[in-house]
Parts: sequence; structure tokens; C-alpha cells
Amino acid sequence: QVELVEHGGGLVQPGGSLRLSCATSGFTLGRFPIAWFRQAPGKEREGVACTSSREDRDSSTLYADSVKGRFTVSRDNDKNTVFLQMNSLKSDDTGVYYCNLGKAWGQGTQVTVSP
Repeated sequence: QVELVEHGGGLVQPGGSLRLSCATSGFTLGRFPIAWFRQAPGKEREGVACTSSREDRDSSTLYADSVKGRFTVSRDNDKNTVFLQMNSLKSDDTGVYYCNLGKAWGQGTQVTVSP
């Protein structure tokens, strides 16, 4: 059974940083792409970043325009964990952050960016 568990959210001031992690189980992480999504209050869930599987010939990461240059997604396949390093955080980054594989979602972790 696929399981995704996010950690690392919290309250941070604008300009600060947070590192989210997504612990995975029930599948071989290296064989699958993993995406990060977020949902702000009153808004639809949106894609933030995606990291391709190690089997993808065009191994790459993708980012939403709103986070390019500030967020970095990475993965440790041996530790079954995916990370989202978030720097230069803005109030617009506030929301619940989820990791995703197909139909599987984690429970989310709250990120609040506020003075």
C-alpha cells in the first residue's frame, strides 16, 4: 500500500526558509516521479514541483513559475524520501503542502509565511 507522509511545515517569516520532507513506503521510490502540490485557503490545489524517476531518461525536475529559483525538489531513493527546500518564502506561499504519486496523497503539512 502506497503511503506518503509529509513533515517539516511551520510558521516562518517572509524571506525565511523551510525544508519539507515526504516519507514514502509501499513502493520503490526510484521508479516513480513524485510531485509536490499546495493549497492555499479558498484556492484550488496547485502543482509546485515534480521530480522524475531515476529511470526517466530525461531525469529532471519541474517547477511552477511562482517558485522557480526559490524552491528545490530533491530525493533520496535509498531513504525513500523526497524533499522540498523552500527559500525566500513569501506570504503567497502559505498553504498546506502535499506530496503526490498518482492517486495517492499525503495528509499534508501546513506552511504559514507571516511576519
